Amino acid sequence: MLNVVAAVIHNPQDQILIAQRPVHKHQGGLWEFAGGKIDDGETAAQALVRELQEELGIIATQYRPLLTVEHHYSDKSVRLQIFRVTAFDGKAHGAEGQPTLWVNLQDLKNYPFPAANTPIIKAAVLPDVYYITPEPHEVGGDLLVWLQVRVQAGMWLVLRAKSLSKSDYLTLAQQVAALCQQRQATLLLHGHIDLLDSVPTTIGVHLPFALASIETKIDTKNKYLVISTHNGEELEQAWQWGADFVTLSPVQQTLSHPEQAAMGWQNFATLVQQAKLPVYALGGMTQQDITQAQQLGAQGVAGIRGLFNGSR
Repeated sequence: MLNVVAAVIHNPQDQILIAQRPVHKHQGGLWEFAGGKIDDGETAAQALVRELQEELGIIATQYRPLLTVEHHYSDKSVRLQIFRVTAFDGKAHGAEGQPTLWVNLQDLKNYPFPAANTPIIKAAVLPDVYYITPEPHEVGGDLLVWLQVRVQAGMWLVLRAKSLSKSDYLTLAQQVAALCQQRQATLLLHGHIDLLDSVPTTIGVHLPFALASIETKIDTKNKYLVISTHNGEELEQAWQWGADFVTLSPVQQTLSHPEQAAMGWQNFATLVQQAKLPVYALGGMTQQDITQAQQLGAQGVAGIRGLFNGSR
């Protein structure tokens, strides 16, 4: 197994830096995220700083783990440890003569990457906040009306309505999908993998861990797969099932699940450091918790009441 480090590097305009592989190398001519082999005796973070200085002439000053990817080509196996770099000293350029480009997030899909980079591209565009809708009865029964004054451009939203029948959920999902498309927001379904084709504008599905565990084959049709997790064993299993990211809860006590003991930030941090995929802190989260969650290694925060209404 070849151990490699790679970086998703952001500039102040929130563009991502990509570089083109030399034609004579493995997967030559394709685009990639900067990085390289982890040398003997190096940590992944040390390799990250060294490789970016050698390849791009920059010194990474702010970075955090994003995810770990293992991929098996016909001629080799690669384990990629990915970091998100949000600040650096110097001007990035192809220090080894390789072409480089700053690319808008939505345009990454237009460039050919090695197959191992697919989950990195998915993770690169994730937001800081992942919104989960309340149940329809919690907002007076008309969730669509409730969302019409809250859905904004750039928002990632999962439609959680467990109290509805499948047919009623589908009707609501199609209506919410139209609203999200109009507002330039992103929608994921909750629980209903079999409805992905019926709501074509949705980008994926969020599964409770219990539901994911009984699926004989999780097929999200190349869309995002999100899984709810609550401990280290579930984090590892979600990665094995091919989840693109997870929620980890409850970090703090919540009104929706008062019977569940909160893990606290210290335990959350320990679990995030063990995770191999992007993690969102869930449970009692507000917008004010984003920075702390990210400092502990999370992608950001997820929630219902606290994020929409500003309270736990």
